[in-house]
Amino acid sequence: MKFELKTENENYSKSISQFFVLIFLISLIIVICDVALKLRIISRNHEIDYNCRLLSVEKSKPQFKKLSRLSNLKSKQQIWEFCREVIN
Repeated sequence: MKFELKTENENYSKSISQFFVLIFLISLIIVICDVALKLRIISRNHEIDYNCRLLSVEKSKPQFKKLSRLSNLKSKQQIWEFCREVIN
């Protein structure tokens, strides 16, 4: 007859490894969210720059609407001044 005795060290090591996996996954999610937010900001700035350059060539109403939506400016004069600062 064979008699085995399980120790609680196995349970502790399993719990510790699960804890570290959980911490790793949470850290990974935080890093991915941070990168996504930074890419959104970069994309928005690039789109503003592109639309301001396009507006300097083609002065159309849709361009003003796009820039108004992106920059939260309402008047054409404010958009022009904003674009002058962005382009220079």
